[in-house]
Amino acid sequence: MYKLFLLKRRLEALAIFPFALLGRLIARLRPLEGEFGLFLFFPFYHVGGAERVHAQIAQLFPDKKIIIFFTKKSQGDALLPQFKAPNITVRDISRYTDNKFMYWNNLIWRGIAAEYIRRQRVRPVVFNGQCNFAYKLSPHVPKSVRQVELIHSFCSFSYIRIPFIPFYETTVMISRDSIRKHLELYRKFGVPAASGERIRLIMNGIPIPADVEPLPEAARLLYAGRGTSEKRPWLVAAIAQAAGERAGMLGPLETAIPAGLQGSCVFYGEQSDAEVIDRIYREHRIIAITSSTEGFPMVIMEAMARGLAVLSTDVGDIPYHVQHGVNGWLLSHRQPEAEIVAEGARLLREAGPDALAAMRERNIAYAKEHFSLEAFAAAYRSLLSN
Repeated sequence: MYKLFLLKRRLEALAIFPFALLGRLIARLRPLEGEFGLFLFFPFYHVGGAERVHAQIAQLFPDKKIIIFFTKKSQGDALLPQFKAPNITVRDISRYTDNKFMYWNNLIWRGIAAEYIRRQRVRPVVFNGQCNFAYKLSPHVPKSVRQVELIHSFCSFSYIRIPFIPFYETTVMISRDSIRKHLELYRKFGVPAASGERIRLIMNGIPIPADVEPLPEAARLLYAGRGTSEKRPWLVAAIAQAAGERAGMLGPLETAIPAGLQGSCVFYGEQSDAEVIDRIYREHRIIAITSSTEGFPMVIMEAMARGLAVLSTDVGDIPYHVQHGVNGWLLSHRQPEAEIVAEGARLLREAGPDALAAMRERNIAYAKEHFSLEAFAAAYRSLLSN
């Protein structure tokens, strides 16, 4: 199977060669201004856990000239300022690379970007943050240039990237569960074992607040994230309703919650201000995750660092960090949604102040030991330095 993927990639390369060649000629006529040590390729700059990680990575190299290419149309620009700095050049090329009616522009830009990289006097490092365009670009990048990829979870990209694995020196994954699933996929498709040896675990990190005093609670339960199908935020609203409580909803979630459940929610909308997000966390006592699939969500790290208990489905690496009844509660993600709601509501009703206080102390201590930015920063600085 793996050999068929490689054959398909090579045939596609032949078909798009004229477009890539045109792109190289355009890049020579309109060269990139300046020299850059790091080329970062990200899909989006809207608010999201992956995007926040990408912004953190970009800010780890204040002494290095960096260029970021955004390749997909973002749903908002609230997070864009976090990618900016005096040493960072931002290029949003999504109008060319994310237009299905003018797809040839995507092919041409593979040549343009490859030529930009090739013409750097000192070989840069190319970093792909789960970006489809960057995978398609990778065969065009000079072999002497180091390419590194980051995969946030086991998802559609796990399959998209298979033909392009040979071009990446290192693959970063953020969870043990994701590594396990990818290694199983490698074995299934016949990917050489050496590719698995190039996988490196780097957990996400967060700023740990020095002061973690809670604020007067507006609601015990909080959901923070997107309203996508795998996140299932409506289950959090249903749990709150069944427990006779209201759930805080942090994110663009109004349209994701059915009308019959919205009365059990407090909508905070999409927020990018760190102080506002911090305040909302501190006004709650329990973070809820009802996803059908995850890696290890940053919202759990951020919530635990502020003393929130965790009520979550047992997906991804969450069970590595959450012990049922010790610092939170785990719900089986394999059971029907109605049973998740019923069990979640029961656990909420049983969660008394003393239990939450004990979980608060455990989670603050755990976050300080395991989720600090120092290890995250050191790992990426070592990996992405020339």
